[in-house]
Amino acid sequence: MIRTRFAPSPTGYIHVGNVRAALFPWLLARQQGGKFILRIEDTDQARFVEGATDLILDTLDWLGLSWDEGPRVGGEHGPYFQTERRDIYKQWAQKLIDAGLAYADPYTPEQVQGFRELAKAAKKPFLYRDYRPTKTPEWDGTQPLRFKVTNIKRYTWNDPVMGELSTGEEVLDDFILIKSDGLPTYNFAHIVDDYEMGVTHVIRGLEYISSIPRYLSLYEALQIEPPVLACLPHIMAPDGKKKLGKRDGAKSVTDYRTDGILPETMLNFLASMGWNDGTEQEIFSREELVEKFSLERVQKSGARFDEQRLLWLNGQWIRRISLDDLYGRVEPYWPEAARAASPEDRRAVLALVQDRLKTLAELPLLTSYFFTEPTPNWSMIDDNKQLKKLSREEHLQLLTAAKGALEQSDFTAEKLQETLNNLLEATGQKPGILFSLIRFALTWAPFSPGLPETMAVLGRERTLARLQTAIAAA
Repeated sequence: MIRTRFAPSPTGYIHVGNVRAALFPWLLARQQGGKFILRIEDTDQARFVEGATDLILDTLDWLGLSWDEGPRVGGEHGPYFQTERRDIYKQWAQKLIDAGLAYADPYTPEQVQGFRELAKAAKKPFLYRDYRPTKTPEWDGTQPLRFKVTNIKRYTWNDPVMGELSTGEEVLDDFILIKSDGLPTYNFAHIVDDYEMGVTHVIRGLEYISSIPRYLSLYEALQIEPPVLACLPHIMAPDGKKKLGKRDGAKSVTDYRTDGILPETMLNFLASMGWNDGTEQEIFSREELVEKFSLERVQKSGARFDEQRLLWLNGQWIRRISLDDLYGRVEPYWPEAARAASPEDRRAVLALVQDRLKTLAELPLLTSYFFTEPTPNWSMIDDNKQLKKLSREEHLQLLTAAKGALEQSDFTAEKLQETLNNLLEATGQKPGILFSLIRFALTWAPFSPGLPETMAVLGRERTLARLQTAIAAA
């Protein structure tokens, strides 16, 4: 059975790269009927952030990336926090000590720095194994424990994404297994944990690829068969020239959630960053991603982060979900004035703007004028490319004619459209001028839904009153 894992560190907010590193192994496990494990790698206590673990779990919940083993659900391979697995690491460390493949590091940081300077003076790369002590004390946990690499050779391995890779002996070195605080390093702990938890496929970012030869040397020393090791291409900054970072405007996934990005959108967006199914399809449901995903179709080159595409995808997904579903999701985003309106009125307004929303956070901008009386702002008309060609007198004549015609109309969207069409003939104006003028007078907003539908929701009384207010304010 395929067993994959996501093993984040609780050291801050969870960003898009973290989520993609969870999504791809989740997709593989779900597609193959396997298991997806969540493990919290909390051994870096200096960078530990209170509340970060809950943030990770809540984000995965929001995205629907359920885990089969791990925090909150348990499992037979726990504990799932590395700080609770110290005894397990010590047992594996002792195996290496007994085999003569690990030793207590007696050197101070100042001595190690001296070795680095010697290597630099000799114009050689610094390798710790070149300065390995000949006599070492018995390891008592107060000193770092180092791996003693003895099989110095070239390693070759196959990465399902990057293809066949190999590297020379120059990258192999003695590295720390357990720190002086008694906690293991990532290089040691993840290998032990993946083996103990039966992980068959390790899928992570490309930044780990240079360390894989060291991992392979440790797998060999521990007599462990390595799992499939796959590295994902970087998510690149918008200019495509470097890895995406905070300085490039990358936000936490929580921020995108707060901004009104749907979880369906985020999954769709991140899955298609570096992967495609070989077709022109752009909108993928979670079920379609599970069905079509494969590591072999993950591209080798970096995927550019395009926030405009994220917004476009979000608009597509907002239009795909039902009005009832959307109504439940937008509850926190209504403008304050909408709270006093009936659920029926809010639902009618939402139905009107659903096709125009790009994010849920745009709801106040697109709907506030349905719930509060807008303040006339004739400068908006004067700045409009089409409307500024007319005089103020012509503006008022058209609004007066519109008010008179609408007074005689039924206030269904169909009848209002018919009234507006008749008004076009009577005034001899273009739709872009007449309809835009009426829309401004009713909403004083830069954009709004279809005019007949807007008036139908506003109703006769408010529509006529707003036209009169606009005329009086000119």
